[in-house]
Amino acid sequence: MAPSSPTKGMLRDRARGMRKQPSQAERAVWEIVRDNRLGFKFRRQRPISRYIADFACMEAKLIIEIDGSSHDLADQIERDAERTALLQALGWRVLRIRDELVLSDPSAATALIVEALRQPSP
Repeated sequence: MAPSSPTKGMLRDRARGMRKQPSQAERAVWEIVRDNRLGFKFRRQRPISRYIADFACMEAKLIIEIDGSSHDLADQIERDAERTALLQALGWRVLRIRDELVLSDPSAATALIVEALRQPSP
């Protein structure tokens, strides 16, 4: 087996670090999706291509991104659009949920995730 490229190794190591220090909203979403609670297995901080998805369901080809206020900045909006386009080109669906929603109304966040899981994979 060929060794991983340095970039893949760096992404993997960064993802591990991110799993150890989740945001409050990421912890809340993990409580919603962990242990197949919605009937699907999710992975946290999953490297996909050159990005690290906050949460990924391999079976449903669904990525959940938890977005804070930094995602409102013009340059971040552009980067997020590029990221989403690349992930969609790879066959993934991307669901973006505001961290404020997750923290203030976890039931609404859960409903969004369930609805996305019900949609057919690309």
